Amino acid sequence: MTADAPRPHSPGRRPHRLAALLLLTAALLGTALCGAASAHSALTDSDPADGAVVATAPQRVTLTFSEQVALGDDSIRVLEPSGKRADTGELQDLCSGSLVRYGVDLRDGLPRGTYTVAWQAVSADSHPISGAFSFSIGAPSATAVVLPEQRAGGGAVGVLYDVGRYVSYAGFVVLVGGAAFVLACWPQGAGVRPVQRLVAYGWVTLTAATLALLLLRGPYTGSGELGDAFDPGVLQGVLATKTGAALTSRLLLVGAAALFVAVLFGPYARREGPGDRRDLVFGLGVGGTVVAAGLAGTWALSEHASTGVQPWLAMPLDVLHLLAVAGWLGGLAALLVALYRAPSIERAAVLRYSRLAFGAVLVLVVTGLYQSWRQVGSWTALTGTAYGRLLLAKVALIAVLLGAGWVSRRWTRRLAGTLPAEPAQAAEPGADDAVPGPGADGGPGPGADGGPGPGDDPVRAAQLARQRAAVAVARERRVRDADPARAGLRRSVLAEASVVVVLLGVTTVLTATEPGRTQERADRAQAASATAVPDRPVDVSLPFDTGGPSGTGTVRLNLDPGRSGGNSLRVAVDGPDGRPRDVAELKVSFTLDAQQIGPLPVPLERDAPGRWTARSAQLPMPGDWRMRVTVRTSDIDQTTIDKNVKIG
Repeated sequence: MTADAPRPHSPGRRPHRLAALLLLTAALLGTALCGAASAHSALTDSDPADGAVVATAPQRVTLTFSEQVALGDDSIRVLEPSGKRADTGELQDLCSGSLVRYGVDLRDGLPRGTYTVAWQAVSADSHPISGAFSFSIGAPSATAVVLPEQRAGGGAVGVLYDVGRYVSYAGFVVLVGGAAFVLACWPQGAGVRPVQRLVAYGWVTLTAATLALLLLRGPYTGSGELGDAFDPGVLQGVLATKTGAALTSRLLLVGAAALFVAVLFGPYARREGPGDRRDLVFGLGVGGTVVAAGLAGTWALSEHASTGVQPWLAMPLDVLHLLAVAGWLGGLAALLVALYRAPSIERAAVLRYSRLAFGAVLVLVVTGLYQSWRQVGSWTALTGTAYGRLLLAKVALIAVLLGAGWVSRRWTRRLAGTLPAEPAQAAEPGADDAVPGPGADGGPGPGADGGPGPGDDPVRAAQLARQRAAVAVARERRVRDADPARAGLRRSVLAEASVVVVLLGVTTVLTATEPGRTQERADRAQAASATAVPDRPVDVSLPFDTGGPSGTGTVRLNLDPGRSGGNSLRVAVDGPDGRPRDVAELKVSFTLDAQQIGPLPVPLERDAPGRWTARSAQLPMPGDWRMRVTVRTSDIDQTTIDKNVKIG
């Protein structure tokens, strides 16, 4: 029988709540299994370096990133101490091979003082990144530059955009996986209303999230102002980017998916036997695969797989990875709906899904191993970096998830055949759950006293209809749950979803962690520039000969504590007899050739005959510094000596 006008809290509303819960769970699952490839680019080097003090203004400021980024002409800004622009505003592309480097030229005649470099870019995974650092020309000074506290991609716009990303994954997983479950595992499910609602909710969710992402993209990577989401000029700029093109393509493919869903739950669902459906299966299978692969490709083309190591192989494997995630987890969502809300489901359908999920897991293992190699790169990075250790934790959780899936397969083998729901009319008179009809409550039946009976009261009739509907639903539930294996399968499937929630927490941290490959490269670069000796005073003795009379002697230098930052420098000049001697002029400077820093002159103060001191010798960073000493013993007799020293 049909239940008319169910109350808001009646069982008829529960499929909606269950579908909403499954969409949320799918969002967590999609993020957990697809988000591992979403690590941001990072600034790995700059010239001048952060905090450096250079003697003269550099010709250009350069920034080096861990992977490809998108920048505009105004993405790198160099600001004078007064806040005025010090750069020409024209971006220089200095990339070469795997080196990702950009720069801006500086104007001539820049004054001494501290300069601020503010930069903003869009990472290869479509996230905006930004930062700032400073360097000084001549000597540090006060600066009037005030940088915004909010970083790119933050604030309310950043939160909304991240939610849109996760929700779009959820819609994709439920739409594609639910449709695949119906088409490949349970054709009769095409006519089951709760399953139809689940797939329809997936389509609506994906469409709404994609529209929101397209509108929010401009303020997300730019101003951060929510009002710019409806600016036509900002939207036009977004459409010209790779991510904008991907989102537009996704909208077009979602339109094609609507046609697929209409055929699946329309003509396909209305056909009775397998023979009647066979002529539609091929068309739906081919068309659905093309649309699903196209939707997955919009993520692969605009996010991390499109850059880095072997993008020509990474992108198709990323598409397969996303399709496997949808087949496994979207099918799991549809199976949950069938187990909890559908009147019956065949054992054969659950077995077919079990085989489908097993194949999807195999694809996930292969593609996941490749993606992990792209991100980690070496065994040492797997155990020696935060990203690698989080990845190991994620693998352990996936192993637990597969164990729960194995338990579900065992329950599936014990399932009985199809459990049809008994019709409500099958209730015997006098049964415990029977609902009294008109006249069964002791009152007169229709027309017993010549007047109207309860059956003529529309309010009473509606109440009785609701009661009969509740009784019918309760009876169907008892019959549906009569198989203990079915109850065990429901519990094991819910256990899988619980493990996934934990998996989400680990992956959320993983997506914000620098990839192991990039971290190792940055650590090697830092180690190469670091001193090979421990921090200790540097003592150097340099004999000199200016060529003139009495032009020989020795310069002794002591740099304490001999590391980057502030040092004191003591210089002693001795004659051939070892006694202190004055010279006409003495100059000392330091140069870091590897970073093109310097020469940095050190101002000396004469303390005594043949003795000088510099109380503030600033060396901005560790490395192999070239010390240059110039000695002049007369108006024309002069010599310069160089010596390389390791500074920690």
